[in-house]
Amino acid sequence: MSRIRKAGIACACLVLAGTVTAVGILASTAAPALADTDTGSTEAHVDVSSSIVLTDLTPSFTLSGAPGETVTTGATPVTMTVTTNNFAGYTVTVVPRTANLTPAIVGNTDVIPATTLEVQGPAQGGAYVHLTQGPLVVATKDTASSTDGDSITNNYRITIPFVRPDIYSGALDYVATTL
Repeated sequence: MSRIRKAGIACACLVLAGTVTAVGILASTAAPALADTDTGSTEAHVDVSSSIVLTDLTPSFTLSGAPGETVTTGATPVTMTVTTNNFAGYTVTVVPRTANLTPAIVGNTDVIPATTLEVQGPAQGGAYVHLTQGPLVVATKDTASSTDGDSITNNYRITIPFVRPDIYSGALDYVATTL
């Protein structure tokens, strides 16, 4: 094949290629064919239950004195935090686990009745009230607590009875209940 004929074929290809390119550019502005679609929805539900938590309860306290003295927890009260999302509120009660505070020394038969302990909490309005054998309300609120919980303080006092020198102990059970 001669050189002139080869050049003519090459030019024809370039012109043809240019035409294809132009067609390709024009075709890119056209809308694509519509695809089939379908839609659906789901609804999210969050079921929030009522909760109440009693935390940071002082683990123990000591009232020290001689018979006849009235002593208090004073600067070291029993503290706790109540956290609840219940908008009706809550109560906090305290009850002695046993009827008596019992001695640590083996052979000591003296006891101190748990009801000789007196408590002063928000529900007592500043007064001291003797513990009872049943639950005694020491705090109440008719709304939910703050997000970080409500701090509650209870002071205790006792008039030391005439018993042998010893450390008399007994558990006091606190219960926080939603209303």
